[in-house]
Order: sequence, then C-alpha cells, then structure tokens
Amino acid sequence: MARYLIPTGLISGPAAARAAEAALALPLAGGRLAFTAAEAVDREPGEEGRRRPVDLAAARAFAPALIDAFGNPRAPWAGFDLKRPLIMGVVNVTPDSFSDGGDFAEASAAIDQGRALLSAGADIIDVGGESTRPGASPVAPDDEAARVLPVVRALAHAGAVVSIDTRHAAVMDQAVQAGAWIINDVTALTGDPESPRIAARSGAAIVLMHMLGDPRTMQQDPRYADVTCDLLDYFEERLAALAALGVDRTRIAVDPGIGFGKKDPHNLRLLDELAAFHMFGCPVLLGASRKGFIGRLSRGEAAKQRLAGTLAAHQMGFDRGVQIVRAHDVAEAFQARAIWAAAG
Repeated sequence: MARYLIPTGLISGPAAARAAEAALALPLAGGRLAFTAAEAVDREPGEEGRRRPVDLAAARAFAPALIDAFGNPRAPWAGFDLKRPLIMGVVNVTPDSFSDGGDFAEASAAIDQGRALLSAGADIIDVGGESTRPGASPVAPDDEAARVLPVVRALAHAGAVVSIDTRHAAVMDQAVQAGAWIINDVTALTGDPESPRIAARSGAAIVLMHMLGDPRTMQQDPRYADVTCDLLDYFEERLAALAALGVDRTRIAVDPGIGFGKKDPHNLRLLDELAAFHMFGCPVLLGASRKGFIGRLSRGEAAKQRLAGTLAAHQMGFDRGVQIVRAHDVAEAFQARAIWAAAG
C-alpha cells in the first residue's frame, strides 16, 4: 500500500510566514508558500485508491517523511538559486511545431529569437529540433542535430543558459558538448536506451517529463487510475533508476507533461495538484504555454491566441510553488511573474 499527500489550502507571502510561525501551516518547497491541510491517499499501485481530507496533525502522522520533503528548501539547479520562478523561453527549430512551426526553422532566425527572448527576460532558452505535438512524426537524430547544434552553440556563446529539448541520446551528447547546460526530455530518458547513461555522465541538469505513449499515440484515449498519483509513481521510478546511475536528485527537475497523453480533466487535475510534485525535493516545471486544452476550454482559439489562458495557467503554477515555467511569450510571462512576486 502506497501513501501520498496532496497539499491543499495553499497560502503565500506574509500570511504564509505568519501561519507557519504559529504552526497553522507548513512551508512548501522552502519558498514563500505554505499549506494548511492536505488530501491523504492510500492505494495499491495502479488502483484508484481512497482520498480523504486531513489536517496538518493527521498529515504528519500519515506520512511524516513526505512532510519533511515538501518543506525543505530546494538546492540550486542548473546554476540557479530558485528564489523566484524561472522562465524557460521556447525556441523551436522545426517546420511543424504546434504553436510556431516554421517561424524559426532557419538557424539564423532561431538564434535571433533566442536572443530576443533573453532580452525579454528568459532565464533559460529551450532549443528543440523535433516537434512532439500530438500526431507528430519522429525526426532522425542526425537531422535533429543539424537543426539545433548551430543554435545551441551560438546562444551558449552569447552567455545563455541553454536547454536542449530532445529524446535522442546522440543529440543530448552533442548539444551538451556545444554548450547546453540542461537536458529536457519528454520521455524522461526512456525514449532512447542510451539516454540515461549519456545524461548521467554529461553533468548537465535534467528535466524529466511524463508522456503516456509517444506523440503519434499519446492522445488516443489516455487513461489513468488517478492521474496525479500515477505520475507520482512514475517519477519515483525514474528518479530511482537515475540514482542507480549515480545521478544526484539535485540535478533533476520534474514536469508532469500537461497535454502529453492527457485529456482535459487530467490536465486540470494536474494543474490543481501541482503542489503534490514537490514531494521529490526537485524543482517542478510547468509546460502549459499555448497548449490545446486552453483553446478547448475557451473558444477554440489558435495557438498564438492563447496568451491569456497561458498566463492563467502560469499563475496557477506560481500559486502552487512551481520553480520553472516554460513559455513562448516570455515578456508577458516576465511581467506576470513580477506582479505575482511583488504582491507577496
């Protein structure tokens, strides 16, 4: 029987600090947030399980180790101290990405876009050469490398902290040699048998994302017993596998993969329960920018018309303690983060 805690009753800023001092709340991820209650879940792996609301005393008794994991400050990651949420700007060097396919397919355009995103306030530039939109066809690693390596090299030379968005070990290896600091893999290092070894020896920071299936199949009726708990089990297994290769957990961030093998109710549940992913002591990354669920829940807007919904999702993430948001619209994300931070 596995046990899970999902923090609820989140508060922020001075109110969180006062409540924590009065033992009315517990800190979340060592930041400006705290939680005042939780949902406790008992279940066998793969089963729906039983959820029940608990107060802090009951939560401590139910899973004391998780309480400690939720509260501990996060170690620096990829050279960042995580005192405020980071903005990861997106540069897709692809002809077919869902939101900006073809806009930056040429290396020169992608490099200019990366520099523009840095000027707009991006902390990290995430460079990808293969679309992973629903239904996308795979790209050969050599073709992917030819797209991304000139961009990675130029942006790293310009002083950017570059993330390589790839599921291919060879591309990871070459991109790190070209100056990438972060490996961001939508398959959580399961898509290529060499990926765990390459990532482990690279010394790079790592983002593990959850995806059910692959881009061609992931939206074909995805099902979960309990989407949050299923993903918590998944990340527990992936972290253990990398620990066996000597990868320290402080190198790893986790991303629940909004829109990757999830229906809209799954996406909404994950957004609401993002705080649960702090149980690992790792940074949590939210990638909701321009995702299809925003249009489906609104008026069917095209990807580039989903800014307001994207910012609403970012706000949900900030309020649940995520340390990184992945954004196409960096200047707007920067402004939203500034107001959120100033308010608390």
